[in-house]
Amino acid sequence: MFIQTEATPNPATLKFLPGKVVMENGTADFRDAASASASPLATGLFSIPGVTGVFFGYDFITVTKDSAEWQHLKPAILGTIMEHFMSGASVMGAASAAGEDDPDGEFYDAGDETIVRTIKELLETRVRPAVAQDGGDITFRGFREGKVYLNMKGACAGCPSSTATLKHGVQNLLRHFVPEVQEVEAV
Repeated sequence: MFIQTEATPNPATLKFLPGKVVMENGTADFRDAASASASPLATGLFSIPGVTGVFFGYDFITVTKDSAEWQHLKPAILGTIMEHFMSGASVMGAASAAGEDDPDGEFYDAGDETIVRTIKELLETRVRPAVAQDGGDITFRGFREGKVYLNMKGACAGCPSSTATLKHGVQNLLRHFVPEVQEVEAV
């Protein structure tokens, strides 16, 4: 098994491509070892000293580190990922949901449903594929009074360039296609 690695715009996050589907549906974002209990793979990655975040996308895994050096962490991370996929074990535990996207956690006024549908379509077709290339994800959280609220996950969470991505990329795109959008904010 050969696992490719790619740098992300976030210097504290590295993208690992195992050449296999990681999450068939949705994504999973683990910010600490306690939340990783839903995934044997995430639990294994958090057992490596220096790992502070794990994110699963469709065909990639991003790992976020503390001040440890990648040259020291990378071999252990690669070994853990390889061992997991070679074992044939599931990425997520049997009791966990297929994805963590929670549509019930969304908020917007019922009268804004058409606007929200357009925002979601733009995010799904134009924003999320580009952000996934950098090892992250952006999902819709809410829309109120002209402001779009988004969740930033994986390499995007805590990335130095995430503000520029939101304000200059996503905000400009949404404002162009949806005049009702005035601002975009991360939650």
